This record gives sequence, C-alpha cells and structure tokens, in this order.
Amino acid sequence: MISIKTLELFAGAGGLALGLQMAGFNHVALYERDSAACKNLNFNIQNDFSPIKNWNVIQTDVRSVNYRQFEGKIQLLAGGPPCQPFSRGGKHKSCDDARDMFPEAIRAVRESRPKAFIFENVQGLLRKNFQTYFNYILLQLQYPEIVRGDMTLQEHLSRLEKYHSFGSADGLFYRVLFHEINAADYGIPQNRRRVILVGFRSDFHTNWSFPFPTHSRATLEYSKWISADYWAEHNLPVPQENPLTSADIRNLRHNVEENIFPLQRWRTVRDALKNLSEAENIFNNELRSGAKVYKGHSGSSLDMPSKAIKAGVHGVPGGENMLIEDDGRVRYYTVRESAEIQTFPHNYIFVASYSENMRQIGNAVPVELARVIGESLYEKFK
Repeated sequence: MISIKTLELFAGAGGLALGLQMAGFNHVALYERDSAACKNLNFNIQNDFSPIKNWNVIQTDVRSVNYRQFEGKIQLLAGGPPCQPFSRGGKHKSCDDARDMFPEAIRAVRESRPKAFIFENVQGLLRKNFQTYFNYILLQLQYPEIVRGDMTLQEHLSRLEKYHSFGSADGLFYRVLFHEINAADYGIPQNRRRVILVGFRSDFHTNWSFPFPTHSRATLEYSKWISADYWAEHNLPVPQENPLTSADIRNLRHNVEENIFPLQRWRTVRDALKNLSEAENIFNNELRSGAKVYKGHSGSSLDMPSKAIKAGVHGVPGGENMLIEDDGRVRYYTVRESAEIQTFPHNYIFVASYSENMRQIGNAVPVELARVIGESLYEKFK
C-alpha cells in the first residue's frame, strides 16, 4: 500500500480516524481538546492496539494550531467539527454558537492546502433555517483564500457569491461535494443520518463519487418475513404475527428478487450484539439501571438498526441509548454495546468515566462508515 498522509481535527473517540486508517491512510497528527477523549485514545495507543500504535495525539484547542507546518506534508485533511450548533437536540445557534468550529476547519484547509478533505456533521446542518450558513460554509471551502477579515458574515457571503458567479477561480480552489447518508445503508447497525462534505483541490483530477449504498431495509424485511433467513441466523422461531400485507409481500418480492443490483440486508441491534451475548467478562459491558419508557422515549428494537446513538447534553439521553429486550423490558445500552453499534473494534477500550465514554461514542463517526468512504477515496489517491 502507498502511504497517504492525513491530518485529523476534532479526533474525539477516534471513529473517523480509525476508519480512515483501516482504509489505508496514515495520520501525521490528531488534534483533540477534550482530556477524556485523549485519555481513551492514548490508552489504546499505549496498550498496543495495533492499528493506531503510531498515532500522535495532541491535546490542544485547534484555534491555537498553525497549519502551515503541514503544507506539502499531508494529502488529506479530515475531521468532524462539533455538531452541537446544528443538532436538533441543541440550541440551534449555528454560527452564533461558540462551539461552531467550521471557521477553524476552513482555516486548516487554507493553511495546509491538502489535496482533499473530508468533514462530517449532523443532518441538522441541512435544515432550512441553516441554509444560508451552510451555503456560506460551502463557498468558503471552495475558495478558502477569500478571507473574511473585518467583513460581516453577510458582506463576506456576498463577496464569495460574486466571485463564484464570475466562474473563474484563481489561487486555491476546491471542488466540493456533499451528501446526506444513512449509516444503516452501509452496514452499520444504526439509523444514523449524517452530512459528509468532501473536497478536491483543483489540480487533483479525479472522477470520485460517494459510494453506493450496500444494504437496505427492503432486504432486511424480506429476510425476516419472506425467506425467514434472519430468524434462522439467530436460532429463533419465526414470529407468529407477520406485519406485512399481501401487497407489501408482492412489492418486497419484486424489489429484492428481481433487483439487478442486489443489496445486503440492514444489520440490526441483535446482529451487532450477538458476539457480546456469547462472551464473558467483557470490558465496558457493565449494566446501568434506571431506564424508563415514556412518550417519545422508547428505546431501540433488537430486530431493527438502532436509533442513532447520541451524546446528549448530560451524557445519556435514554430514548436513543435504550434497548428493548425480547420480553419487553427496557435497559440502557452498556458502553461496549454502544461501541459495537458504532462499529468500534471489539478490543478498542474506553477507560474514561461512563458518562464521558457514552458522550464520546455518541459523537463519533461509525468506524465502518469511515472505512467505506475512506477506501473509495484511497483508490483515487492511488
């Protein structure tokens, strides 16, 4: 494999960085401000978790970093700027939120001048009331050398729009793509909708596009209610009540059996946790009591992808981080179970406090999703 150097910002629990590493990229440095996140990363490095044993984790605020030191030394810039300014569960303050780090991500692009970049954020970034700011982000990523300076946001946006409409780019310019994806469509056992932004420097000529989905709900429903393969895989009897109508069955047969581009079935919570139920003395797998069901707060079914694992302002928001057992009782996911649903490797350990671990896992990019996108990018770099 050829060595393609990467710089990682907002490393967090390491989900994006780990997936890119598995895809073939090599990280020059990983920046993260949070001490608990750095504690988890460094523990795995020091305990010889082989994929990351050479990582250089730097605990600092990205606003203090001079990225010019990386110009010509990295090919890919990656990161997940904090999502709280745009999250449906946050205060929706967008650029007025002090945690908005897109300006820093854009500065990193401007100063390090990578061949390509990849950034991840929440689906809420595409909400109608953020549309103007999202367009502003895209234009800044396309023309990172047109700096705001003393201009107001609106003045800067206007200048960028005029430059863009002129149709000719001088200096540093990136071709930027964005896509809203559901992690479940790529084999992650979780309904997790996120926005991925990818940019290519103008002199990096490639015909890259986002990877096609590999998994589908239709195939899962077919596997459960027509072929019954799903239940056989888990040594379970087929439930007596079939929720599908005859019309549903006809449609599924047509969509699955006659599809010339067959997709694998969505992976479920039961799939993700199967190995844990067969093992003993697993680290990070301690149960927490207190889970309750109430309106809008119901937990995830075992036989569907999980609801999106979330960080929450105070650690664990019960509805998203709860599991409904076969007998109907609910309980919280353990740290290990949450990590499995986020597709962290089984031997990747979290050693911070319970609430900190759950927050970091909830904020992470699913490792397998990062690997899938990373592999498609790596092919173009080769």
